[in-house]
Amino acid sequence: MKWFDNTALTLVIIGAVNWLLVGIFRFDLVAFLLGDLSFLSRAVYAIVGLCGLYLISLFGRIGDMSRS
Repeated sequence: MKWFDNTALTLVIIGAVNWLLVGIFRFDLVAFLLGDLSFLSRAVYAIVGLCGLYLISLFGRIGDMSRS
């Protein structure tokens, strides 16, 4: 499952960089590369969002590791 954690974390970091670009430069890299709210860009946004939700479980797993 570690590979999935790393993949999810990588996608969430990419999403965070995209939001940084939106916030500072008003430049949406995903929309630029894949089209403004095209099916593909919406899929990327959804996958990044799902990975973010999945990583909430990381808090519980970190707590479990520190108690061991």
